[in-house]
Amino acid sequence: MNSLLPTSTVGSLPKPTWLAEPGTLWSPWKLQGDALVEGKQDALRIAVHEQLRRGIDIISDGEQTRQHFVTTFIEHLSGVDFEQRETVRIRDRYDASVPTVVGAVSREKPVFVDDAKFLRAQTDRPIKWALPGPMTMIDTLSDRHYKSREKLAWEFATILNQEARELEAAGVDVIQFDEPAFNVFHDEVQDWGVATLERAAEGLRAETVVHICYGYGIKANNDWKATLGPEWRQYETSFPLLQQSTIDTVSLESHHSHVPVDLVELLRGKKVMLGAIDVASETVETPEEVAETLRNALRFVDAENLIPSTNCGMAPMSRNASLEKLSALSAGAAIVRAELGA
Repeated sequence: MNSLLPTSTVGSLPKPTWLAEPGTLWSPWKLQGDALVEGKQDALRIAVHEQLRRGIDIISDGEQTRQHFVTTFIEHLSGVDFEQRETVRIRDRYDASVPTVVGAVSREKPVFVDDAKFLRAQTDRPIKWALPGPMTMIDTLSDRHYKSREKLAWEFATILNQEARELEAAGVDVIQFDEPAFNVFHDEVQDWGVATLERAAEGLRAETVVHICYGYGIKANNDWKATLGPEWRQYETSFPLLQQSTIDTVSLESHHSHVPVDLVELLRGKKVMLGAIDVASETVETPEEVAETLRNALRFVDAENLIPSTNCGMAPMSRNASLEKLSALSAGAAIVRAELGA
């Protein structure tokens, strides 16, 4: 394990074609019952093996056991009706059929803890588990009960904190909260978004990360990015707030995006998980391209605080390209490590 510039993925990797339909989000499972349980574990094993083989230092589950990074968590909670679906606008970009909150939400049993224990048994390296953040959860369902985004966010923050504490007890070293909604609802981020995120991470000894990206490489997201102009400065509102927060690490999109890299300066003192791999393109980066992205960032973040990563999850990508990209990430980080004399 490299202690300087340790590499990581944001979370998801494509699933094997025998487990789920490739190239799609919310892809239905191809197996059922015991075969599905075994198939998910086999897919998780493969994801770990490939990350290790390709030089990734902080190992994730590749989100192999869940259909979607938000809704799979929500469907294990009470107070949410998955039969009663409504079409809502997600992050002001695309419509999706989502479940409805019909009563008080609560978590009656752990959601991912068994999967995390299984991951822990596969490797001695540090492991990371991703959870949806409170604001992104709210944005991925319809609420008929609380009638207040903020009220529901606080409820979800409490539930996420329960899950995170049990994941930590199961041996998870890094707990990441995914908050792509932070790039859209800037007033809410300021009013209660960061506060509810801190509530979700309260009391954890595990390293905490918030991941804020511009979304998977799907058409709706790519079309939205095309409207953002030559410079994407959305991070300007959230980074100063997060720099003051209790969260340890901020994960951001950088390579092939229009994010001015000097915005990283706003996080000075925090760890920065820097996206050096584009997830909106199947073109595999060269190690030198990765190295250049990292060098640019090092003007604004201390080397001991930099974690080279992917821009976002890679679930909708082809498996081959995504795995080659992991190799490129490791090789690029190794170039810069050598330059730093490590």
